[in-house]
Amino acid sequence: MHRFFDTVAWLLVSWYATIPSFWLIIHPFPEFWRRVRSPYRVILPLWLLMIAAAAFATRPWRHVHLYDTPYSWALFVPFAATAIFFYRGSRRHISGPQVMGRPEVEAAKHEQKLVTTGMHGRVRHPLYVGHMLMMFGWSAGSGLVVCYALTAFALLTGAIMIPLEEKELERRFGEQYREYKKKVPMLIPKASSS
Repeated sequence: MHRFFDTVAWLLVSWYATIPSFWLIIHPFPEFWRRVRSPYRVILPLWLLMIAAAAFATRPWRHVHLYDTPYSWALFVPFAATAIFFYRGSRRHISGPQVMGRPEVEAAKHEQKLVTTGMHGRVRHPLYVGHMLMMFGWSAGSGLVVCYALTAFALLTGAIMIPLEEKELERRFGEQYREYKKKVPMLIPKASSS
């Protein structure tokens, strides 16, 4: 059972850790993807390759622990519960296509709508906050070195990706997004929505 939870933690954090890389395929190149007839036929296989590469590269260390106690899973609970709070609050106001970035790469097929209400009124990137909390939770709970390393990788690539995403949003929504940026923090939520 112990090895099973190690494997689940390693695979899930491998997946989460590639999410900023997924967006690094899209955000710097929206005009390119808009010219591709079915962009997700290329983007999704690339993302699957990234997930496989992350898991393959970290596989030798998937059972190496910084600490190893069942009590550490108590740390997982508050991180996961807070992440779910952010996910649920976010999903009330954005659609599935928006979560996947389809309005960005398939602009003619999807409504261009800047979401500024609900959880997006408290923090500009609530889904990324949820992802980070889940990675912290799996890392803290499992005590696996590889989970902490993958979380550090995601924080690094996320720090590169988010400014690129915000530039793209400014190009798409102009002054509306610049005003939103002034009122709503990037990653640390404010107490009430604007």
